[in-house]
Amino acid sequence: MHKRQLGKQGLTVSSIGLGCMGMSDFYGSHDHESSFATLDQAVNSGVTFWDTSDIYGPKTNEQLIGEFFKQHEGARSKITLATKFGIMRDDAGDFLGFNGHPDYVKQACEASLRRLGTDCIDLYYQHRMDPNIPIEDTVGAMSDLVIQGKVRYLGLSEAGSDTLKRAHAVHPISALQSEYSLWSRDIETTILPTCDELGIGLVAYSPLGRGFLTGAIKSRDDLESGDWRLTNPRFSEQNFASNLALVEEIHHIALSLNCTPAQLALAWIAQRSPHYVSIPGTRSPSRMIENVAATELIISQQQWADINHKIERCQVFGLRYKEEAMAALGQ
Repeated sequence: MHKRQLGKQGLTVSSIGLGCMGMSDFYGSHDHESSFATLDQAVNSGVTFWDTSDIYGPKTNEQLIGEFFKQHEGARSKITLATKFGIMRDDAGDFLGFNGHPDYVKQACEASLRRLGTDCIDLYYQHRMDPNIPIEDTVGAMSDLVIQGKVRYLGLSEAGSDTLKRAHAVHPISALQSEYSLWSRDIETTILPTCDELGIGLVAYSPLGRGFLTGAIKSRDDLESGDWRLTNPRFSEQNFASNLALVEEIHHIALSLNCTPAQLALAWIAQRSPHYVSIPGTRSPSRMIENVAATELIISQQQWADINHKIERCQVFGLRYKEEAMAALGQ
């Protein structure tokens, strides 16, 4: 698989990555067997940019990946591994707040290293900004981890334009991870221009709209009881039905291009910039193969212009998080 560069510090990753969150949390039932099969398929397919966090599970997603490395000799050396800190959850999964204190940064990193069974994290993100700790202090502590050889590159997740500039002045930020997709484009106004200005790459999470844009979720009944998406504003009963118009448009466009809706959604992000990388999540080896095929699509600039025109006519209903969670996102 082709590689893409994130930032200007030398970080290169597979052109499509793998979001591992759903293997442990938020999106219904999961099991080690299917997760391991998907991770194995990722290695075989060249999808070697893996994303996790200490809050997924919580903690069990990092443990899952660490166990995979333990059972698959040589796998760790093939993977560009990203994880995150900064959102606090208790063992029951309840939200406790944000923590960007320098001492906590170092404690969190040590704990992630142990769970992952590795001596170095390739890309370390602050998952959400702590409003009580200056970003300069947090990134200063993250920079110390680079100096100590425990982390290779630094990133921020859902940071705003001003925060990116302040953080980048302390230590080069290689990647911003934010939600970005055919139905989440709010970062295009100020945040992506700042990334371009500073030479920061974009890692797009939920590039398939939490599965909605694939067309596989046809009603709220398709989601298991307890699935986090049932609490998401875009999946509310009223908004779900309204948002199906966008799904239908994507479906028709994909048919005309002889590809799947998921492949179209991933290719759309890739063609926006050579420094954008998607990390779609999946627990299915077959979906992994489908996602990889998106890198082979050939779509002309005129076709993309027509696609954008059709997509932009479709209104998106609902915030991408509840209002209290939206308040923690950078602007």
